[in-house]
Amino acid sequence: MILEAVMLQVKQGMEEEYEEVFQEASKIISSMPGYIVHELQRCMEVKGKYLLLVKWETLADHTIGFRQSKEYQEWKKQLHHFYDPFPTVEHFENVPL
Repeated sequence: MILEAVMLQVKQGMEEEYEEVFQEASKIISSMPGYIVHELQRCMEVKGKYLLLVKWETLADHTIGFRQSKEYQEWKKQLHHFYDPFPTVEHFENVPL
């Protein structure tokens, strides 16, 4: 399992609309092969800042399966115009303790 982590900055004044659209767009990502679960967190200190966490079975499920799909094009269409600057996506793996 891998964890995709994305820090998102939503344009000022668009936060409420973003949250509504994100809820609808969540149906897209949750339908993808290899998807496990996701959550969107709102920053308490910085208005418009969000943290998106998505768990995938494999890195390829995200980078190839989702990112190269027609569903991703719809995800982009619905969400990407809200971001400034455009977010950086990072992937993490669990460290056994």
